[in-house]
Amino acid sequence: MKRLFDFVLALCAAMILVLPVAVVAVAVRMTSRGPALYWSDRVGKGNRIFKMPKFRSMRIGTPAVATHLLQDPKAYLTPIGSFLRKSSLDELPQLWSILVGDMSFVGPRPALFNQQDLIALRTQHGVHELVPGLTGWAQVNGRDELPIPEKVKLDTEYLRRQSLRFDIRILWMTFVKVLRRDGVSH
Repeated sequence: MKRLFDFVLALCAAMILVLPVAVVAVAVRMTSRGPALYWSDRVGKGNRIFKMPKFRSMRIGTPAVATHLLQDPKAYLTPIGSFLRKSSLDELPQLWSILVGDMSFVGPRPALFNQQDLIALRTQHGVHELVPGLTGWAQVNGRDELPIPEKVKLDTEYLRRQSLRFDIRILWMTFVKVLRRDGVSH
């Protein structure tokens, strides 16, 4: 049921958002050199690595680490990178990952391939068996501001509570937080 919900919603969203996606892609290309999309190696269900697309908000050559680990993250942002991140427009290409089944709308955010501490803790708590999400319980309860143990605690709570009703609640909370730009540190 969840996969069908994700597929239908992603297909509808892709059709509705085709023009904004095209506009953002052109804006990324016009304001910085390099491709509009960045394909990031992420950890999916069962700790399988998959390629997750995002609109590129960082300059070419930025180290492939979590943004909070960069010494000066703002120095790596493209001219529109901060706006893309704060508005969450950089996430729009992930509709592709939902359509192909690598991601869901709701689940734990996919870890970077090199976030060994996060991957290990999620595996220990069984969270690695969930399909990662565009948003999740941890996202609506702190996003970038949460330390890894707190993220995993919230991901584990989602694992126990997951249902279509809970997913819809998280999607609504995400919509509200994106509009308010809550929890975005860069």
